[in-house]
Amino acid sequence: MLLLTTPVLAETITVTDMAGRTVDVPHGAERIVLGEGRMMYAIAPLMTEHPFERILGWKDDLVKYDPDAYRKLQAKYPEDTARLVDFGNPYSGDFSVENVLANNADLVVLDLASRFKAEESGVVEKLGKAGVPVIFVDFRQNPTENTVPSMLLLGRVLNEEARAAEFIDFYVRETRKVTNVVQGLAAEDMPLVFVENAPGYEPGFCCNTFGPFNYGRFVELAGGRNYGSTVFSGYSTDVSLEGVISADPDIIIGTGANWGESTPGVTAVPLGYEAKPDVVAERLAGLVARPGFKDLEAVQSGNYFVIYHQYYNSPVHFVAMQQIAKWLHPEEFEDLDPQATWEAFHAEFLPYEPSGVFWAAAASTN
Repeated sequence: MLLLTTPVLAETITVTDMAGRTVDVPHGAERIVLGEGRMMYAIAPLMTEHPFERILGWKDDLVKYDPDAYRKLQAKYPEDTARLVDFGNPYSGDFSVENVLANNADLVVLDLASRFKAEESGVVEKLGKAGVPVIFVDFRQNPTENTVPSMLLLGRVLNEEARAAEFIDFYVRETRKVTNVVQGLAAEDMPLVFVENAPGYEPGFCCNTFGPFNYGRFVELAGGRNYGSTVFSGYSTDVSLEGVISADPDIIIGTGANWGESTPGVTAVPLGYEAKPDVVAERLAGLVARPGFKDLEAVQSGNYFVIYHQYYNSPVHFVAMQQIAKWLHPEEFEDLDPQATWEAFHAEFLPYEPSGVFWAAAASTN
């Protein structure tokens, strides 16, 4: 009788996380706290039928910064999304360790890019002392290097190793469709690309860009020379419009998302599952008409583009790489179809259908 009434505890395994930390975790964690809601971009492909089954709660960034994706999940799983606990921001003082313990969490997943803040705030130490393991994953800081090991790590702790392997096969295949071609291109054929990070999020501000990481790295792997890498070796930095004008990039790529609901007044392009083509076109026209931009050759020749910002924090950034490659090298990638890749990913790994607009090109002003 004792055996029948005693809960079966998950086997403990030892893993190495993206911070290089050795951590003992449950093999098949059942009560997980996500340090960011956008980690669902990685959880859903591993647990497609029941992505919230083991999720206790999160930080509410998915709700705030990608409400389109949140509503896709909410429509499919209304009861699950309604019960999720908002534990606050683990990288600041408003994260409730007490609430994590009260909800009997058996794992907390944090973002590598915010490791220092999480340790400085004392969250990692407090959870460790309370016996709740913490692991770091990375889909933002160095996603092209860390997505595969991060998905392997999540596959192990979720006891979904086979599903993780399926995703990784898909990831490698779709990424190689770009990199295998780019390897054969000559250096002089690589256009100079300026990535404008979230143009319009702060109206009137220009500009923030990526160094040789994240979208900067996507550009390089897609066969471009990233402007940000020529001025900065770190993750991201502010640059002057005068510097961009002087560099005269061949191609400009901005990122956009539906930020207007949480931050009224933004003029960014609201790309995402609920984006409307006419609104996208209107916002794009506003971006290229900004002082200084309208005189750039890239704008005048129709080489100003926008792409979904949230690919920057997602294991599905290979879709962004494919689309960027088509913009940079249209002849070499004539047969590559990023939209088909995006749809195939949904069919295989997500519980809902694709919709909306995730990238667009501004009209030539010549």
